[in-house]
Amino acid sequence: MKIAIDLNGVIRDVFGKSAQVYEKFYLDELSESPTSQYNEETEEWVKEDNDKNSFDYELNLPVTSLNLIDHFKFDNDEDLYDFFYVDFPMEIFGHSPSIQNNTFNILNDIYVNFRDFNEITIISDEIGKSKPATLFFLSKYGCLIENIKFYSKVTLSDTFDSFDVIITSNPDLLSLKNDNKTIIKVITTYNSEFDGDYNISNIEELSEVLTKINI
Repeated sequence: MKIAIDLNGVIRDVFGKSAQVYEKFYLDELSESPTSQYNEETEEWVKEDNDKNSFDYELNLPVTSLNLIDHFKFDNDEDLYDFFYVDFPMEIFGHSPSIQNNTFNILNDIYVNFRDFNEITIISDEIGKSKPATLFFLSKYGCLIENIKFYSKVTLSDTFDSFDVIITSNPDLLSLKNDNKTIIKVITTYNSEFDGDYNISNIEELSEVLTKINI
């Protein structure tokens, strides 16, 4: 059997870390640092709060959908993209915590227990610089799984078709559910409208489910 374990929401708490980075750089620092504006009448530079007459940054948590601009407020989609994939990819994707303190102990045990008769792969929805940051994340936590596959919106269907069993919290993958695949859904705040063949709360329940489906 070919088993895919999705990274975000199953192993990595990327949205929790994203909220910390957003708060630090777009709420705390911007609210504290003044900017200087030139007054043509007095011909002087005058310091004013930089939030005045500027975009109103705001966090809207918890994340209840993957339309992230609803939760990490930016002026436009390009600024949102820059936040995740240009300005802070290592801070967000490389330095995110695991979902639980023992996540990688559990993950590595699953790999050791099921690898003899199954091909196990880590899959992750990544763009640009988030790819090397994700490799750093996996190495930092000592992930033993050697197969890693990145996917995007373009390769989503091909990735889905490549595996027999998929463990994911991603609504985009859950929406592709069909009778030819076994989908194990990890329950999160942003995937309540979808159901898997099996639904689990965290990775601690995964080994029992994999044993149950006789892989």
